[in-house]
Amino acid sequence: MSAPLLEVEDLGKRFGGFVALENINLAVAPRERVGLIGPNGSGKSTLVNCLCGTLRNETGTVKFDGIELDGYSAHQRTRLGMARSFQLPRPFFSMSLAENIRVPLLYAVAARRGAHLGADEIEARCTDLLGLVGLSAKARRRPRDLTQVEMRKLELARAMAADPKLLMADEAMAGLSHSEIDDILALLLRLSEHGVTIILIEHIMRAVMHFSQRLVVLVSGRKIADGSPQAVIQDPDVVRAYVGE
Repeated sequence: MSAPLLEVEDLGKRFGGFVALENINLAVAPRERVGLIGPNGSGKSTLVNCLCGTLRNETGTVKFDGIELDGYSAHQRTRLGMARSFQLPRPFFSMSLAENIRVPLLYAVAARRGAHLGADEIEARCTDLLGLVGLSAKARRRPRDLTQVEMRKLELARAMAADPKLLMADEAMAGLSHSEIDDILALLLRLSEHGVTIILIEHIMRAVMHFSQRLVVLVSGRKIADGSPQAVIQDPDVVRAYVGE
C-alpha cells in the first residue's frame, strides 16, 4: 500500500477560548476521493484553512507528500502541490479567462520548477485547462460574462492551473441547479481520472454520495465518523448530528 499523500495527526485549533478543532486525525491516499461533511459551524472550513496554511493550528502536525508542513506558508504549500477552490469565486475581473489561468501557472508551476515557462507552453496549458472545464470558447472573455456555474468551473480551472496533487473543493456546487450540480460532479470526476486527489467539502448529500469513495464527518470541531459513505450515513452519531435525537 502506498504512503498517504496527506497525513493529519492530533490537529487542534482555537480562537481565544473557543475550540474550533480538537484532535483531528486524517489520512488521505493518493488519487482518493474523500467527502468532508458536517453541519454548519462544524469546523470544515477551519480544517481546510489549517491544511492550506491560511490558518495555523496550535497543536498537531500536517504532512503532505512526506513533508511536515509546520512553518510552511500558504503559497509554499501551493507550490508543493496543494490547492483549493473557494465557495465564492474571486477571479481577476479585469483579466480574460486565459489570463486568469496564466497567473497560477506563473505563480505556482514556474516557481516550483525554478524555471521560466515559455509562451507556447503557457498558451497550451491555458487551452488545455479551459477545454477541460468546457470554457475554451470563452478564453478571451472576462469573468463578468460567465454564468454562475461557469464561474465555478473557472474557479476549479484556476486551482488546477497550479498543477496540484491534492485539490480541496470547498462547496463548488452551492446554489446550483440539479443539472449544474451534475456538470460540476462530472468535472470533478474527470479531474480525479487525471490523477488528482480530491477532498470535496459539500452540503449537497446526493453529490457527496455519488462522488466520494470515503466520507469524513466533523461535528463541533471533532471527527465523529470516517469510512465508506453507506456506513457513515447510517452511523447513529451522524444521524443525530443531522437529524437530532
